[in-house]
Amino acid sequence: MLSAVRAAARLSRLALHLLLGIISVALAYPRAGTPRRLQLKQRWSRQLLRCIGVELHVSGAMPDGLIVANHISFLDIFAINAVAPVAFVSKDEVRHWPLIGWLASRTDTVFLERGSRAAAQRARNGLVEQLRSGGRVAVFPEGTTSRGDGILPFHGALFQAAIDAGAAVTPVALRYLGRDGRCSDAPAYVDAVTLWQCLRAIVHADGLAAHVEVLAPLSSTAVDRRHLAAHAHRIIAHAVCVGVDVGDQTRPALPHPGPRPASAVHSGAGQSSASAPHRPGG
Repeated sequence: MLSAVRAAARLSRLALHLLLGIISVALAYPRAGTPRRLQLKQRWSRQLLRCIGVELHVSGAMPDGLIVANHISFLDIFAINAVAPVAFVSKDEVRHWPLIGWLASRTDTVFLERGSRAAAQRARNGLVEQLRSGGRVAVFPEGTTSRGDGILPFHGALFQAAIDAGAAVTPVALRYLGRDGRCSDAPAYVDAVTLWQCLRAIVHADGLAAHVEVLAPLSSTAVDRRHLAAHAHRIIAHAVCVGVDVGDQTRPALPHPGPRPASAVHSGAGQSSASAPHRPGG
């Protein structure tokens, strides 16, 4: 655990970074074209991880289409955006989080109102349009967060957007490890933990690393959403719990549209490459 002074320094850097993000979103983001906006989002997310002392390890390349990942923390959004900027589907309450909600609402986030079928249908229609246009959209199909040492059942509703759009579904396994290589629960935004308590745990953690493993894309053709969700769940659960490349070890219940992307080597502040895979909330 870091000293109080170093943790306070991280919080100070984060506060300044959030302020710069607000200025960028308010002034530069609206006038920027799509490529520039994606670049700004990715760079800002990488810098945020660096501000709070989280190292990023990436395996695989993020393709277009529907990205589905297990959900542990609000950090998941920034870890994924640091790899490849995406439009997120998030629960509506995130919209009301201080600063983060304001930023999310102005950076292509799709908010989903719980318990409303009409809202879910509107969100799904919007996702279909984005996917058909070749966009990259990310969802957390657990619908809530876990501690990171396993994953909860997936809800299949939003998988229908990929089926309707004919888009591939790419499973992504997220893990947060401490310096000892074991699963860290510091970022876990679960139970009665508040956003502030979660953030304090993160900035006090020493040697925290976010591992993002991009797994082989799944075809969404000739399959229903329940089977697609179940297969994605099985693949991510294997990667999260075993911590190895699942590759051909997964049961071939669904076709793959192509070979698994090669591991991507990243460099830069707050980010490194994982030569071998080593596991609020939206």
